[in-house]
Amino acid sequence: MHQRTLKREVVCAGTGLHTGQAVTMRIKPAPADSGIVFHRKDVGVDIPAHVENITNSTLATSLGVNGTSIQTVEHLLGALYGLGIHNVRIETDGPEIPAMDGSALPFVRMIMRAGIARQNRPKKLLIIREPIEISDNDAVVHLRPSLQPIFSFRISYPHPLLRHQALTVLLSSPHFKREISPARTFGFLDEYEDLKSRGLARGGSLDNAIVLDKSRVLNDEGLRFKDEFVRHKILDSMGDLSLLGFPVIGHLNAHKSGHRLHHMLLEKLLECKSHWTLIDPETISLDTNHRPIDELHIQPIPA
Repeated sequence: MHQRTLKREVVCAGTGLHTGQAVTMRIKPAPADSGIVFHRKDVGVDIPAHVENITNSTLATSLGVNGTSIQTVEHLLGALYGLGIHNVRIETDGPEIPAMDGSALPFVRMIMRAGIARQNRPKKLLIIREPIEISDNDAVVHLRPSLQPIFSFRISYPHPLLRHQALTVLLSSPHFKREISPARTFGFLDEYEDLKSRGLARGGSLDNAIVLDKSRVLNDEGLRFKDEFVRHKILDSMGDLSLLGFPVIGHLNAHKSGHRLHHMLLEKLLECKSHWTLIDPETISLDTNHRPIDELHIQPIPA
C-alpha cells in the first residue's frame, strides 16, 4: 500500500453543525508522511489529526492545539479514511468543519472530483495482535485481531425506529462510498432546545441531520437506508479510528458506543503497545484468500 493524497485542491462552504457559524474549507494535497493536518487560517494554527490532540467528545470529535480547536471533524476524517487518503492539508476560516448534509457523501464527492494521487512512499498498517476493550455501563467497544479491516456496530434507543439496529462492514472504498458515506447524523426533536442551551446543534436543521419526533422521521425525503442510523455510527467510528494515523487491520466491535468511548479505546491502545504492531504491507498477506481489499463486502449481522 502506497500513501495517497489529492491531485488538486477542492473547496466548499457551509455552516457548522454545533457552532452555527459559516465556514469555508479547502482540502489541499500534502507531501508524503505529512499526515492529515487541519489549519485554522483565521488564527494561523496547525492542528494535526491525532488522538493526542482530542479536546472534546461531546456529540462530536474536536481537536485542538494550545487553546485553538477545530470541531466536528469525524465525518470528513471518515471520508478520508474510507477512501484511503493519508496526506492532506485542510484549511478553514472558522472553528468547525461545515456540516454539509450531515453525512460524508459531500466530502467523498469533493475528493473524487479532486482525484486521488498515489505517492512514492509506503503506508504502514497498524495490525491488532491482542484484543483490547473499553466499557461504560452497558456501552462497550473493543478491537480484536482480524485478517481484514472490519467494523461492527449495534445501537439501541427507546424509539420505535431505533430499538435495535446492527451492521458489520468489511471496509472497502467502493462499498464505503455507496453504503456508509451517505448515512447522515441524527437527533431527536425533544432534545433540540436542551442542546442549544448547552451551545450545541446551533446550526442543526433538516438540511444537515435526520430529525425524529417521538414516532417518525421529520425530513421530507425520509431515510436513505432503513438502517441509516447504525450506518452513520460506523462512519463516526471510522473517523475516530483514523486519529491513530495508520490504517487499522482489526475488527472494531461496538455496542451503544460513541465518540468518548472510541477516544478512550484509542488512548488505551497507544498505552498497550504489545497489543499491536506497525507493518509494511508489502511484506505481508492480509487476506488468506489473497483478495484485494476492494473486493471485500458489506453484510448485516444477526439481530
